[in-house]
Amino acid sequence: MKTWGRFGVAAALLITLVAVHRSKTVKAAGGPLKGEGAPYRVLAPIESGNLLLFPVVRADDRAGKEFTGETPFITLDEGLKSGEVEVTEAGHARGLVRPRGPASQPAQDNYDRGDEVNTLVLVNHSKHPLLLLAGEIVTGGKQDRIVAKDRIVPANADPIDLGVFCIEPGRWTESSSTFGAAGKTAAKSFMVQPEVRERAMVDQDQQRVWDSVHGAISQMEVEAAPPPASGGSAPAGSYHRSLGTSSYAKAMQDSDVSQKVDEAAAPVMNARERVLAQLRDEHAVGLVVAVRGEIIWADLFTNTDLLSRYWTKLVRSYAAESLTEGEDHAAATLADAQRFLDAPAGGTENSEGEVGIYRYRELKSSGTETFVLESLLPGTGYDVHLSKMKLRGEESRNARPHPISQPIFRPDFYRPGTIQ
Repeated sequence: MKTWGRFGVAAALLITLVAVHRSKTVKAAGGPLKGEGAPYRVLAPIESGNLLLFPVVRADDRAGKEFTGETPFITLDEGLKSGEVEVTEAGHARGLVRPRGPASQPAQDNYDRGDEVNTLVLVNHSKHPLLLLAGEIVTGGKQDRIVAKDRIVPANADPIDLGVFCIEPGRWTESSSTFGAAGKTAAKSFMVQPEVRERAMVDQDQQRVWDSVHGAISQMEVEAAPPPASGGSAPAGSYHRSLGTSSYAKAMQDSDVSQKVDEAAAPVMNARERVLAQLRDEHAVGLVVAVRGEIIWADLFTNTDLLSRYWTKLVRSYAAESLTEGEDHAAATLADAQRFLDAPAGGTENSEGEVGIYRYRELKSSGTETFVLESLLPGTGYDVHLSKMKLRGEESRNARPHPISQPIFRPDFYRPGTIQ
């Protein structure tokens, strides 16, 4: 049996994301690495319908084995499920402020305000720092929202203003006093698909987010429609079933839509534990994503632990993207995926964060943008998450879909480097 390594070595290039802590470039996603960089190597893809997922490892095998344990972070879903993380409308935040004596009164006054579309208040009661990714969904309150930017919230922190975007423009009435995770079960967890994530992260514009949500829901209505009656002559895609909601989360939770997403992700998710076990063996840290042959996205983490904890949420978001409209391209190759990662993330940089907690950097270059979340907490000092995306124009978003005609891999379960 061939291995991932043998498929990837021929295409492996040293990535130009150089680890210079204070420079205008991106440090590798993984703190234990030493020296001037942490190059990545792309492995043979997993195919799932219109979706290709290329696992990513560090090119230096020794580096990949240096940091294989659990990270100190909890995720949003874990915190919401345990009750250690609370999210509420800004107008309800006063009760979340921890009493710290008379001197705390001015801080409480900061939360004596009304509810706001683009702000929620979050408190992390956990003994662990909380990791938040742009595009993660919280449901409830007066509108469902998504996290606007990656960030880290320290353990046992005071309430913070959490920048968010609304993904439910048709409601401003309270359904609950606090927010919960989008997925009803761990197997059904999801975040918004890359198209909506891109609008939030790059455009940082509420109207553009709403527009992308509307487009995604419209396509879900097409996907959820029953097949045309026998002998029907209407063109493909002309049938639709109204989902009766303006909420992206509720549309994704519709039984027919959820089934379509699960079908799109089935070759990956049906063998989830086997796939993850093999990714752990290879010390995989992320994925490069191609939809209908076009490479559009990459998510990289500091280690396999975080990748596995976000696996279902990410894969189902990629699968949702694979169901939406778009133009077909020749199937992406291993070399294409490697070039996407290796493309310089130069150009201009914007940086923000909190002293001693995190730094969040946006790096713009021709045709792509890269976002890097670096932890500055004691004992860390490494990049926790990296998102890299291909910027897509209106013409690609409005094209109609066609099935890929030449399959690449169709595994019953994923066996690294094995052509089926």
